[in-house]
Amino acid sequence: MGRVWPLTFPALAAWVSALILLGCPATVGATVAALAAAGAGFAAWLARSSSHRNVTIAVLVCLAATAASIALRVHAVTTGPTVALAARGATVTAEITLTNDPKIRRSKTAYFTRDSVIAEATLESLRTGRQRMVVHTPIVVFANGSEWRDLLPSQRLRVSGRLSAPTSGHLTAAVLLVRGPPRILTPPSWIQTAAGAFRQGLRRAADVLPPDQRGLLPALVVGDVSRIDQQVNSNLQEAGLSHLNAVSGANLAIVAGAALALSRLAGLPLAPRAAFAALAMLAFAIVARPSPSVLRALLMGLVAAAALGTGRAKDGMAALSVTVLLLILFAPELARSYGFALSVTATAGILLLAPRWRTRLTGSAPTPSNNDTPTPDIVPSGSRWRAHLVGFDPTDTSTTASTPVEARVTASGRPVGETGRRLRLPRWAAEAVAVPAAAQAAVTPVLVLMSGQVSLIAVPANLLAGVAVAPATLLGFVAALIAPFWPEAAQVLVIPAGYAVGWIIMVAQWAANVPMANLPWPAGLAGLGLLVVVVAVAVPVMRRRAWRTVTLTVVGAALAAMLVLRPIMAPWPPPGWLMVMCDVGQGDGLVIAAGPQQGVVVDAGPDPSVMDGCLRRIGIRDVPLVILTHPHADHVDGLTGVLRHRRVGAVLTSPYQESPPQSAHFTADLARRRIPTWTAHPGTRWRFGPSELTVLAPDPANAQAGGQGEGSAANNSSVVIHVRWPKGSALLCGDIESEAQEDLLRGPLPQADILKVPHHGSPRQVPAFFNAIDPRAALVSVGADNGYGHPAPKTLAALRHLGARIYRTDKSGDLAIVATDTGLAVVARGSRAR
Repeated sequence: MGRVWPLTFPALAAWVSALILLGCPATVGATVAALAAAGAGFAAWLARSSSHRNVTIAVLVCLAATAASIALRVHAVTTGPTVALAARGATVTAEITLTNDPKIRRSKTAYFTRDSVIAEATLESLRTGRQRMVVHTPIVVFANGSEWRDLLPSQRLRVSGRLSAPTSGHLTAAVLLVRGPPRILTPPSWIQTAAGAFRQGLRRAADVLPPDQRGLLPALVVGDVSRIDQQVNSNLQEAGLSHLNAVSGANLAIVAGAALALSRLAGLPLAPRAAFAALAMLAFAIVARPSPSVLRALLMGLVAAAALGTGRAKDGMAALSVTVLLLILFAPELARSYGFALSVTATAGILLLAPRWRTRLTGSAPTPSNNDTPTPDIVPSGSRWRAHLVGFDPTDTSTTASTPVEARVTASGRPVGETGRRLRLPRWAAEAVAVPAAAQAAVTPVLVLMSGQVSLIAVPANLLAGVAVAPATLLGFVAALIAPFWPEAAQVLVIPAGYAVGWIIMVAQWAANVPMANLPWPAGLAGLGLLVVVVAVAVPVMRRRAWRTVTLTVVGAALAAMLVLRPIMAPWPPPGWLMVMCDVGQGDGLVIAAGPQQGVVVDAGPDPSVMDGCLRRIGIRDVPLVILTHPHADHVDGLTGVLRHRRVGAVLTSPYQESPPQSAHFTADLARRRIPTWTAHPGTRWRFGPSELTVLAPDPANAQAGGQGEGSAANNSSVVIHVRWPKGSALLCGDIESEAQEDLLRGPLPQADILKVPHHGSPRQVPAFFNAIDPRAALVSVGADNGYGHPAPKTLAALRHLGARIYRTDKSGDLAIVATDTGLAVVARGSRAR
């Protein structure tokens, strides 16, 4: 490893300095650059030539170069006319050039809204009044509308909007809030046109696949996540497979390996083979778009291809260090990208840990690790032609061990002095285990900083899903290449690719359903510190066989007890449940018992995966009726999670619709699934199993209640449901506010033992409405740390004044209503079920 670290330390210094300096003024960066340059010069003058001196000089030089680069960039985006106009929120007409694909995101303020768009662009010129200025400044564009969906990088547009200041720490001069559709001034470049045609061709070819497969295949092959199913995306994240819905080094490795194989079959010499592989990687990076992981893998692949073509020695860690250093110097904003950090740490783990773990699992002699280590993330192991990219041939026994190492092992491969029998795996099996395990171990600190969890299922999930990645990628990429010219053949190719993607989806779904697949862990620096302590204790313990046996026995027994005894001691749902309020965050999602494995769903929350998870925990397979109280995102966006693998009888909606075109699209989607839609009418009654449901409001014949806030008209048109059981009743109020509550008070309003507090406990409540219902328990469905101040203190005080006991999903997770000998009771699941 002696030849690795001289390159690694400068790369780490550049990364850490960029991470710190990106949030500092340009003068700080300039000062650091000057001090580091002076330190490098002083070290070169003072000390004699040695490896330590050279490393120190290299670190200081890289630190100076990084600081100078950031200082120049920060100065460029914090000065000039664009910054001055953004500071005062000026309205401008601008000409911009897109630098990346516009990202289309669903608005979360209401269900029936236009698409929101985020796009990276270069501001070329702007006009304020009669003054026109030519600039060349990076900006971020926020817009609305489907007109942005088909735009490509390099297109020049004219837009109008308001400039505002960007978020601190980002190398952008301003944020442009666009009003109205863009006007296209120039078409995309021929390269981007071709790349767009390939991506569009793959999307169209994938239309022959089921919805979940047609969304994941383009994401896996070219990083196109525009159609990925939200439930599939959530399962991939829970299973530790989220790297598969974004292009990474593994995809690039498969393409490069295929290019090397073809060129070798064609009989090309070594240098042309390397050039062909480099061209294939460049073309793939253009089609897949230069994300942080793609940039990292591309540069490593180009370094490896250059080494292959020139016949020089290859070193995976040296290539990784050079890659990190170059990317930080020329794109310092990557230093704060979690995607870049995950890509680099995963590759480092594979390079440093996987060979040693593979050796331990096979029980064979270790291989030299300075120059002969393959680069699994750039070129996957397992075949001779792939390994040629990094100059390592796994079938060449002449490079397996040096004489001093061989002297320390027995004829059977066991190290001298080691006794007892050990599990020995074949090389392919050992590598299949070691590579994902090493990658997961390396990225765990980053995941702790990001999300505060430690995955226990990621390694087995990657082992199972890994066999399908290569065929899906190769078939999908070939389909993308031929789709613009021969779409029928592309459709034939994506069918077997769909089977491979279907296997990945099945593995992700299984892994997401495994109990305790992800352990909760403190997030941020506190969680990282705790992880360091745990590792520091675990490593010496696991090195001793006796301690290792005892530790594994205790941990295994504890996990078995939690998996076996917890469902017995605290089953969910509790026996005899009548209603469950799902913890969906800031939103509503309730399930009313309608028979064995049947439930009526009242609202579906904002997230399909969360709602689907709640229904799976309850064991619901049949939904005779879905009631969507009103068309706001926090109540209906999770509907696709309800529809997933379940039969739905009908959907009941409020008579109020905010946007007729989007409402028509919503109705058409249900019609395509052959699900009838009904409009709620007061007095309508159903009986499902033990539950009797009656619609109380709204009355379509009456004028719609208005309101004081944004969205109040839709809130006050919420469907209000009274539910009766033999042991009691519940009132489900949607998001009705004070105006609708006063309307209900004018008519016969039944009392209820359980009240679903309207609008997540907002302050717009009528105390007399609570008095008329006289609930014994009040359920509040609310998200933790929401930005609305829900539930309001005065609302909680009014409920407590009546003697009602308050239950909140942000405090107790899912809440279940059960029948007892004396009436109804509320049972809390006791942990947040995400």
